[in-house]
Amino acid sequence: MVQGLKTAALLGGLLICQSALAGKLAIVIDDFGYRPKEENQVLKMPAAVSVAVLPDSTHAREMAIKAHQTGHEVLIHLPMAPLSKQPLEKNTLSPEMSRADIARIIQLAVDHVPYAVGLNNHMGSKMTSSLPGMINVMQVLNHYKFYFLDSMTIGNSQSVPAAKGTDVRILKRNVFLDDTPNDADIRQQFERAIRLARRNGSAIAIGHPHPATVRVLQQMLASLPPDITLVRPSQLLNGVALPSMTGKTPAAGSMKPTAPPFGRQCRTTHKLTPPPPSTGVARIYSSLKNSQFVRDIRSLF
Repeated sequence: MVQGLKTAALLGGLLICQSALAGKLAIVIDDFGYRPKEENQVLKMPAAVSVAVLPDSTHAREMAIKAHQTGHEVLIHLPMAPLSKQPLEKNTLSPEMSRADIARIIQLAVDHVPYAVGLNNHMGSKMTSSLPGMINVMQVLNHYKFYFLDSMTIGNSQSVPAAKGTDVRILKRNVFLDDTPNDADIRQQFERAIRLARRNGSAIAIGHPHPATVRVLQQMLASLPPDITLVRPSQLLNGVALPSMTGKTPAAGSMKPTAPPFGRQCRTTHKLTPPPPSTGVARIYSSLKNSQFVRDIRSLF
């Protein structure tokens, strides 16, 4: 009995340590609403896989409801104007629109995609690179308590500065899984997302309901490394907000320096450079691996 309790306690402690060191990976599947066959396959994946629904797509409401019922986080995949010339979805936002027109389109999208908790852009390089246009978007989103996942279709996206002064919190895509419909390329991009999650603590990967993407995800999610935790995008908003994840910045003078808790402050004449996150994780892992805690667990089996 005592030995069993000891085993349970040690295993519980190991799980807590593993959770603390795990990299968090969020996966969002865009363009929901046109391919029910593949989309239903996505909805059979772990509930932490999230979906972004095109509001004017044929099956928008149906797939949003089904995603919610199966435990998946729902985003509105809002069409925004690209720089390139290509066919556009109905109700595509553009920088020339008034705030009233943007508000009307976003309200229609909310009506068409029930249970949404966030919003990300479909295409949008022209819109997201326009500060005035994105300010209008963020001012409207401020009324909905949505987070904004920037698909980063252009490097100079203005989502973060546009959200200043609002309560809209910003996340950014790190990896596109399926720029090409090739299984090997998609697998390589998935592995890249895992490396980024390990290095930075978290990563967001965006894919689409293509047969190849669905096939690769089914394979790779079944063998996700134990140090990687699948999360919803909203779970990356918890805790301390980082500059790249929020549009709000502290007011000037609001961050006051505090005195040392006791004694004199220790100073050095040398500039200290913190080790990269990967080095810190490796050191912690090495320490845990050689600890009495782990040796106790090994002795039980």
